Formats: sequence, structure tokens, C-alpha cells
Amino acid sequence: MLSLSQLLAILLTATATFAWVNHRFIRLPESIGLLALGVGASLLLIVTRHLFPGLGIDAALTKSLRQIDFYDAVMHGMLGFLLFAAALNVDISRLKRRLSVVGALATIGTAISTIIIAVGLWLATKALGAPIGFAWALVFGALIAPTDPVAVLSTLRSVKVPAALETDMSGEALLNDGIAVVLFAVLVQFAGGESNPNAVEIAELLVLEAFGGALLGLCTGYIAYRAIRSIDDYSIEVMISLALVTATYAAADALHMSGPISVVVAGVLIGNRGAEHAMSEVTKRYVFGFWRLVDDILNAVLFLLIGLEIAVLPIDPGFGLIALVAVPIVLAARFVSVAGSVLLLSRWQSFARGTIAVLTWGGVRGGISVALVLSLEDSPARVPLLAATYAVVLFTILVQGLTLGHVIRKTIEPEENGHS
Repeated sequence: MLSLSQLLAILLTATATFAWVNHRFIRLPESIGLLALGVGASLLLIVTRHLFPGLGIDAALTKSLRQIDFYDAVMHGMLGFLLFAAALNVDISRLKRRLSVVGALATIGTAISTIIIAVGLWLATKALGAPIGFAWALVFGALIAPTDPVAVLSTLRSVKVPAALETDMSGEALLNDGIAVVLFAVLVQFAGGESNPNAVEIAELLVLEAFGGALLGLCTGYIAYRAIRSIDDYSIEVMISLALVTATYAAADALHMSGPISVVVAGVLIGNRGAEHAMSEVTKRYVFGFWRLVDDILNAVLFLLIGLEIAVLPIDPGFGLIALVAVPIVLAARFVSVAGSVLLLSRWQSFARGTIAVLTWGGVRGGISVALVLSLEDSPARVPLLAATYAVVLFTILVQGLTLGHVIRKTIEPEENGHS
């Protein structure tokens, strides 16, 4: 059994090595390159395990990976820091102008996607002769419907998107995961027979989690803002921002509120009002530089972990067809939910040509979906849902992430060139 320090040393060394190999030779966008290399390393381990079962290296590496609790590492470790780092760079004035779009995509869009995905997977698995209960299909819909903020923001770094559309994509991704995590928890209890909540109870829980989390983030963010404003010492102010993230997320967990939403609200407050009224230019450089570095490092570790996790997943090849049908079902649900939201709001908000195509193809899923499905340890549907989740995550990051720039050039840029 490796110690925590040994495990961290192996993980960080692997991340740094793979990042160097990608930057030096492969030259894919960093997160996508690390995921691809992680998947490749996992497949190599699996092949080695079957061809040379007597080798101890494969067993040692697999045992090391099994020591990592992916759910805990993501949901109670990396996520708060990654969301805060992303929220710091959100322009509040642009977000206010697009709040109706972001809100519709994060709430109505997520709900529509969840239902369509559930119905589609339920019907598809029945037709394939490996039926999944409708309740567990709803669980899958809840965990895969929301776009992943880490994956979406990482993808946006490598493509150029109009400002309004970038706000829609990043704002939706930052908000919808908090709502989806609550919905996922409720549906897991329902599918497992632990409770039978009605629509009113679910709505009350969502309001408590979402609005309670937002209020908590506003309060802790304001306290941190006042503390930062009262001094001018960048090292202490960086420490205050670290304390803000950890304390806010822990308090949200203890109060049964949404940790993701609370740190996003706190991050937006510090990144806008804090940067404008409470920080000197030197402090801004250090605070924003520090969180950009945290974002880069944790992003790299997370995407590599997603790829490496394949080596220890109990995925049955018999569920390959379920994995394959899940991809078009999720893509179709994303299209319907995006198109519905855009058409509904087109009277009050302007949208660039190609918005539906870009929002649909830019709906990238990532570590949060993987973490949620891995938490279903006692579920009879865990293995098929795991296969379906990984198929969707790998497809959206590796295929959609790499081709999003092409979609933008084909749909949005022709209009811009026509007006130039």
C-alpha cells in the first residue's frame, strides 16, 4: 500500500511527463492531449494484463490507481478550486446581459435533456435485450445531462468564440452542475427505493440547494472581500482566497447546500467587485496568476485521471452496444434542449448564427459525470451506466472538443466575414 505522499508523487510525475510529451510531440490542446495519453496508457495496461499476467508492474500500477477515490477526489477535492478559478474570470456585466439564456440552459435545458436521455436509454436498452429500469435511466440522464464546467472551459481555451456565446457556454456550465448534482441525489434515492419524492419536494430541495448555496457564497465572498479590502499584502490575500474556497465548500456540505454554486458565486464576487475595489495591481497579478496556475495543474491531473481510470473500471464488453447508443441519444437530447431554449428566448435575446450548432457540439462532459457514476457502488445498473458514461465523456472531449473550432468556422464565422 502506497502512502499518500508516494501516490501524489506518482500522479504528479505522470501528469508532468505526459504534459511534456503532449506539448513537445503531439501538440493537442493540453487537457485533450492528457486525456488521450491517459486512455492510451490505460489500454496498454489492459493489454499487458491479458498478454503477460505474470508481470508485477501492471498489478502494482493498477493497485495504485485503485487507491484513488475518484468521486471524493473530484467532488470534495478538485471541484471547488477549479470552479472558483473559473468564476474569478467571469465578467459579471456580460453575465447579467445573458442571465436569461444561462438560466434557461442550466435549468430548463438540463431538465429536458435528463428526460429525453432517460427515455432514449430505456427504450434502446429494451430493444437491445439488456433493459435498464426507467428509474436508473433517469439517474443516468441527471448525471450526463449537464455540461461539465472544467471540460467546457478547458475546451474554450483552444477555440475563439464570440463573447456572448462564450458567456452562455461558460455560465451554463458553471451553474448547471450544482443543480444536476441535487437532482442526481434525489433520483438515486428514488431508483434505490429509499424514498419516493414528489415534484414539490424535489423543487423545494433544489431551491434550498441552489439559492441557499448562492446566498452562502455571497455571504462568505463578501466577508473575504472586506478582509482583502482592509489590507494590501498579496500573500495574505492569496491565503484569504484559499480559505474562502475551502471554508465555503465545507460549509455548504455541512448545511446541505450546493458547494459548486456557492464557490462560483463567491468567485464571481471576488473576481469582479474584489478585483475592482479591493486589490492593488500587484495583488491582482498575484491572485489571478495563482488561481490560473491552480486551474492549469488541477485540470491536467483531472484529465489524466479520467484517462487512467479506464484501467481499473469494471466495464463489461457485453455493454459495448449500450455505450455506443448512449452517444447519439445524449447528443440528440442536447440538441433538443438547446434548440428549445434558444427558440424560446429569441424574442428577447439576440443569438448569433450557428448558436444552436455550437452550443450543441460544445456540450462537453467530463470528470463530474464520471465521479457521479462511480459513486453508484451498490447499484445493479452501475456497470452499464459506467460504460455509457465513459463513452459519452470520451466522445465529447476527444471528438467534439477537437472539432468544435471547425464547427465554429463553418457556422458562425461565415456570417462574421459576410458583415466585414
